[in-house]
Amino acid sequence: NVNRNALGVEMTKIVGNRQLRKRIHVNIAHVRKSRCNEDFLRRVKENDRKKQDAKLLGTKAVVKRIPEGPKEMKIVKATAEDVEVLTPLPFIENYF
Repeated sequence: NVNRNALGVEMTKIVGNRQLRKRIHVNIAHVRKSRCNEDFLRRVKENDRKKQDAKLLGTKAVVKRIPEGPKEMKIVKATAEDVEVLTPLPFIENYF
């Protein structure tokens, strides 16, 4: 829905435990194009280029995304003075 200076937008509103789809009018100055698909399209073009290069070389291209995996191990060195042990205060019964 497009008006002279507004644009119809669908959004979701959380009501209780469900999401309702709401339609509202928003000023054109407050609207921007979604960029959520850019990374996917860039990856598709890059993968097509990799496949084409691999085909010319006669090899097979690996185009699957590889997970990052766990971080490298670290060893933390500290002296006995730097270590502070936190213990709860002992319970004191006050019966008056």
